[in-house]
Amino acid sequence: MEDSRIVDLYWERNEDAIKETDKKYGNYCFSCAWNILFDRQDAQECVNDTWLKAWNLMPDERPSMLKYFLAKITRGFALNLYRKNSAEKRGSNETEAALSELENVLSGGTDPEQEMFAKDLQSAVNAFLYRLSEKERNVFIRRYFYMENTNEIAEKYHMTENNVGVVLNRARKKLRQYLLKEGYI
Repeated sequence: MEDSRIVDLYWERNEDAIKETDKKYGNYCFSCAWNILFDRQDAQECVNDTWLKAWNLMPDERPSMLKYFLAKITRGFALNLYRKNSAEKRGSNETEAALSELENVLSGGTDPEQEMFAKDLQSAVNAFLYRLSEKERNVFIRRYFYMENTNEIAEKYHMTENNVGVVLNRARKKLRQYLLKEGYI
């Protein structure tokens, strides 16, 4: 089913919207959560929470790209659950590694005063990403949005793992320089 029709089902408050969304994007959203949590039950919980949030958000928003709208919601739930779980047990994994790689470049706050700054920062990061080559941008997004490990990225783009690391390191440096220039750091 086309995305526009699925969105129409949400706007009509037709419960088939959830079924069609799950059919079309269930595996995709599960993968988004899995790459952060590496736990089947937690990933599935995030997907279920995504369907509920999509149901509640859809009357106010009509997303142009349903796939990415759902991925953003799923990723948010997965990161929140990851933070909760890692606060209980401090373990090291790909999510922790990816987040720590960016911690010196980006800082996130939950202070309401910083919400506007965070939105501006998000726009700046998006603008920066479009300045990168398509391959650099894809590698960056796979690592820091989808939390894929460097080995998976290397396989997808026919690169060595070392080359992926170099691309990511250069992109982080470029991002830092860009954010400095734009006044975010």
